[in-house]
Amino acid sequence: MGKIHAIQFWTACLLGMFMLHSCQSTTQNQTESASQSQTSDSLPTSRSSGGEHDTTGNTILVLGNSIAAGYGLQLEQSFPSLLQNRIDSLGLDYQVVNAGLSGETTTAGVNRLPWLLRQPVDILIIELGGNDGLRGIDPSVTEQNLLKMIDLARAKYPQIEIILCGMLAPPNMGPAYTEPFQAVFDKVADEKQTLLVPFILEGVAGIPGLNQEDGIHPTPAGQVIVADNVWQILAPLLGKS
Repeated sequence: MGKIHAIQFWTACLLGMFMLHSCQSTTQNQTESASQSQTSDSLPTSRSSGGEHDTTGNTILVLGNSIAAGYGLQLEQSFPSLLQNRIDSLGLDYQVVNAGLSGETTTAGVNRLPWLLRQPVDILIIELGGNDGLRGIDPSVTEQNLLKMIDLARAKYPQIEIILCGMLAPPNMGPAYTEPFQAVFDKVADEKQTLLVPFILEGVAGIPGLNQEDGIHPTPAGQVIVADNVWQILAPLLGKS
């Protein structure tokens, strides 16, 4: 991402994070409470549109935050839904399960993942860490949480494929924070030999026409680019280039 766009993006983050924090936290608490009340044989969002998880095909689980959840948009406009559309157009036997929650941190992801793994998962996409950066969470905590999620997934399904999505931290935190934070994703992907989307908002962050009024969350057009960023890494796992 260009330097100017990066500065614009994180300036918008700093202005919008206080307004969004309370509503995202409320949404997260409500959704997690609802999730915990579900039966053990169901997962959230089948084909990114609701309903029980169909285990007849291969499953791609997207564990993410507001970007995956399609904050401010219709669910079908979120990048997991767009991935499903592309998969369907190619006639591939994969089902995308959108487990995105607005406000989700890596710590919350560790707590939620075991429940999500109760049904078979073939590919896990971890799109978490952005809220850690916004809240100034110690990068070592983010790193350990990502490692835990990968270990949990592989302990349950040894053959699972994992894609980690990278994120940047606000520059106002200073290089003493931003540099180790950004390095976390490369470090974890290298240590655990996972695939990596270097920066999930590449080509979107800091571009006004591709972000909503808050300057943080992608518009429908922005979500298309996010889906393309993920697809470049996902496609080879599906036998497509």
